Amino acid sequence: MTRPDEGNVYKNIISGLNEAIKYEKEVALKVVRTRRVTIAPIPHYGANKIKSIRNKLGLSQLAFSKAFVVSKKTVEAWEAGRNEPQGPAQRILELLQKESDLLEKHEIVRT
Repeated sequence: MTRPDEGNVYKNIISGLNEAIKYEKEVALKVVRTRRVTIAPIPHYGANKIKSIRNKLGLSQLAFSKAFVVSKKTVEAWEAGRNEPQGPAQRILELLQKESDLLEKHEIVRT
């Protein structure tokens, strides 16, 4: 058995929910903005190119590995051609090739 007040509470909740749904459909969704972007493909960096970028930065394999948060063995494998960096590391290599002071600029490497 429900009390008379419970029916009003239920109606008020339903009414509030319906108002929120109406608002979302009519107002909130109209102000959503989207933009289309094109993402450049990830370039491939082989052993010689990786070593060249590291040398241009003036970093040892150990310092380079710490900047990339990988082991020194990983950098050694990249530079020997036994392994290749994957997506995010390839993108970082691209950024470093384009902007060699990137690590200092963002205080990842401090001189």
